[in-house]
Amino acid sequence: MDTAVAGGAHGAYALGKLTSVVLDALAEGATVRGGPLPGGGPGAVAARLRAACAPVLPEHGTGAEEALRTVVRAVAEGAADPADPWCTAHLHCPPLAVAAAADLAAAALNPSLDSWDQAPAAAVLEQEVTAALAALVYPRAPAPDALITSGGTESNLVALLLARERARAAGAPALRVVCGAGAHHSVRRAAWLLGLPEPVTVACPGGRLDPALDRALARLAPHTVPAAAGRPESPAPGGPEACGLRAGRSAYGPSGPAAPGRPAAPVLVVATAGTTDEGLIDPLPELARVAARHGAELHVDAAYGGPLLFSDRLAPLLDGLDSAVSVTFDLHKLGWQPVAAGVLAVSGTDLLAPLALRADYLNADDDGEAGLPDLLGRSLRTTRRPDVLKIAATLRALGRTGLGALVEHCVAAAREFAALVDAHPALRRRPGEPGISTVLFRPAAADTGPPGAGDALVAEVRRLLLAEGRAVVGRAVAEDADGTRRLWLKATLLHPRATGGDLAGLLDLAAAAADRVGAPRAPHLPHAPHTEGPR
Repeated sequence: MDTAVAGGAHGAYALGKLTSVVLDALAEGATVRGGPLPGGGPGAVAARLRAACAPVLPEHGTGAEEALRTVVRAVAEGAADPADPWCTAHLHCPPLAVAAAADLAAAALNPSLDSWDQAPAAAVLEQEVTAALAALVYPRAPAPDALITSGGTESNLVALLLARERARAAGAPALRVVCGAGAHHSVRRAAWLLGLPEPVTVACPGGRLDPALDRALARLAPHTVPAAAGRPESPAPGGPEACGLRAGRSAYGPSGPAAPGRPAAPVLVVATAGTTDEGLIDPLPELARVAARHGAELHVDAAYGGPLLFSDRLAPLLDGLDSAVSVTFDLHKLGWQPVAAGVLAVSGTDLLAPLALRADYLNADDDGEAGLPDLLGRSLRTTRRPDVLKIAATLRALGRTGLGALVEHCVAAAREFAALVDAHPALRRRPGEPGISTVLFRPAAADTGPPGAGDALVAEVRRLLLAEGRAVVGRAVAEDADGTRRLWLKATLLHPRATGGDLAGLLDLAAAAADRVGAPRAPHLPHAPHTEGPR
C-alpha cells in the first residue's frame, strides 16, 4: 500500500482505502479544532503541528495510513476553515464537494497540460471549458478565447505581458499602465516583473476608479499612440461598438511619434470589477469610453466579480465588461473551486499568439503537421496540472443557473449582513451600499477615542478573535462618510449556505470582543491608563 500508484485499473482500490483514512482524519481534525481557526495564535499552532509531525523526514517510514492519519489530522486541526460561516476574512471560499472530488481524480490521473501525449482527453476538456467561459465574457465576439491560470495574479501578469507584446509589435518602445488606487497589488507587481514603468495610479473617490481617468490619460497624451482606424463592422445594438468602441480589440495600430521628439507609449487601463477590500465595481462602460477616446486599451480584473455573469439578475452589474481586450476571472472565489482555478479571457484567440513557443520534445513542427495539438502556448507554465477537470465537473453538476443561484445567495447574504450591522447597537457599518459580497464595519466604541485610537481598537478586536480561534474577520482601510480613511473589520461572504442566524452570531461576537478589549486609547502615550484584557 505504501508504494501503490493511484492511477490505472487497480489504482482506484489502493486510493479508495487511503481516501477513507484521509476523510476520517479531516473530520477528526475539524472536531478537535472546533471552530473556524485554531486557538492560541501562530506560536501555539506551530508548536502543535511540529509536535505531531516531527520528524518530517524520518530515517524509516511509518507507512501510508499512519502518515496520512497524522499529517492530515494535524493540518486539519490547524486549518482556517472557509466552510465555517464565521471564516469571512478573505476571498477564500469553501470548495464544493463535487469540485474537491474531481480534484482527487485530477491528482490520480496526473495529466500535464504541456503536451498532448501527457493529457489527450484533458486537453480537449480544457479547450471546451475555456471556449464556454470565453463566450460567457464575450457573447458577441466571433472568436473569443480563454486560458486556465493559477488565479488573478497570473491572469493579470499574462494580460500585461500580452499588452506589452502588442505595443512592441506596433513599434512602440514601452507600455504605460494606468490603474486605480484600489487595483490589486498584482497589477503593480506584474509591471515590475515585466520591466514596465511604474503604473500611473489614479485616485479612487469612494473606492471606485471614476471617469476622472480622463485627466490622467490626457496628461499622458504626449506619450501615447493614437488608436488604429476602426474596422467596418456593424455595431451590435447597445453594445460597446455603439458607443464608438471596438469591442475588446487591440487599440494599438502602427505607431508613429505622438509628438515631435517624444517616444510613443501605448496605454493599458486596468479597471477592477470587485475590489479586494470592498467588492466595488468600477464604472466599466464609462471607463471603456474614456479609454477608447484616448486610444488606450482596457483590461478588467474581475477575479472577484466575474462569476456574476452566471446570474441573469446580476450580470448587468458587469455591463461594459466585453469592451475590455482581456478579463481576469477567478473560480476559486465565487466559483467554489479548490485553489487554484483562474481564467484569463481574451476577446480574440489571435491575441494569445505572443505566448507561442517551440520546444521540440513537446511540440515539434512535424508533430504539429501530423495533427498533434500544440498546448505549450496556452500558459507561461510548462508542467501544468488539469485544474480544468474540477471546473468542468462543477459546471456540469450545477449548470449556469445553479452557479448563478449560489452567487445570488452570497450577494443577498451580504445585504442581510449589512442590515444586521445597521440594527446592532454596538457596531457601525461603513456608509454606502455593500460591495459584491463584502461588508465593512467597526465597533461604535472605536469612534469615541482620540485620533488613531479607534483604528487600534479595531485591529485589537480582530487579533483577539484570531487568537481565540472564534472568528476569522478581515481588515480594510477605507473612506468614512467624512472622507477620513479609517480601519474597518471586513466580512467577505462566500459561503453558499450561510444563514442570517450565522451572521448575527458573528456580529455579537465582534461586539463582545470590543467590550473585552476596552475603550480606545491614544497609542504610545507614556502615561496612558492600561486596560487589562485578553490579548
